[in-house]
Amino acid sequence: MTEQKQNLIVTKITQTDKPTIIQVTEAGIIGKIGFNSAGVGTLFNAIRVHGADSTRLPAHFGLRMALESTSVADAVQRLEGYGMASSAHILLGDSNTSLGLEFTKSTFAHCEPDAAGQIVHANHLLKEHPGEMDTVWLKDSLTRVPTMTANVGSLDVEPSWEAVSKLFEDEQNSPGAICRLETKETGSATLFNIVMDLKSKKAVVRLGRPTEVEETVELHL
Repeated sequence: MTEQKQNLIVTKITQTDKPTIIQVTEAGIIGKIGFNSAGVGTLFNAIRVHGADSTRLPAHFGLRMALESTSVADAVQRLEGYGMASSAHILLGDSNTSLGLEFTKSTFAHCEPDAAGQIVHANHLLKEHPGEMDTVWLKDSLTRVPTMTANVGSLDVEPSWEAVSKLFEDEQNSPGAICRLETKETGSATLFNIVMDLKSKKAVVRLGRPTEVEETVELHL
């Protein structure tokens, strides 16, 4: 999986009557992880539930649609209106709110912020999806969610950029940690980390594992 790192690109997309987008994606992928000039941001977790519906929207098209939206509410309305072809989780945020949108080929579920305004997710379904069964293809996802939940619980009410960035350096339960190491067991590693400030419309991308940063890129709109 680490060879995929050479395919990562940062794109800036300007379109008439739509927000300008900056995203980190792979060459040829229409939508992925990033933010726009309306202050809407997207993060993505792959989830494997059997089956797909070819009449609905592929996940990366859904990400692009979200990045062309003007608010979290706008993005949710559009994605749920079209329906999604397969399973995944898109974490949506804007300058005022956030929402985790879990979906399968036939269902949607909302992961709401907790009392501290935080949402934690990984690579398995956290909500009930009637008629759908999660394969939990990355078993360590089950430990990464409580690990991150405990870590964000220790943050200040207004955490520093450094404190938020450090969350992604956690190597508990390595190699299947939040800061993931590629081994025969895990099959993949963390390729990059991004932290966004949607009010200021800026982000910092760290290429490579956050404990072994190879390059840092600052993004602004």
